[in-house]
Amino acid sequence: MQFSTFSEFINMGGHGLYVWLAYGIALAIITANILMPILARKALINNLVRRARREKRQASSQESQKL
Repeated sequence: MQFSTFSEFINMGGHGLYVWLAYGIALAIITANILMPILARKALINNLVRRARREKRQASSQESQKL
């Protein structure tokens, strides 16, 4: 299908709203599928670092109490 103007391309023969909405939703889902694991990994790493620091502090305070 050929379009003579950019406006006709956007309108897609009266189906433009459906077509562009479908593309937008697909792009949003693909973006979420890429970003969500990255953000979850960062949160997991931050939690592990905090936990390690907390455990280290607890171990050092227990050692100082023994002395």
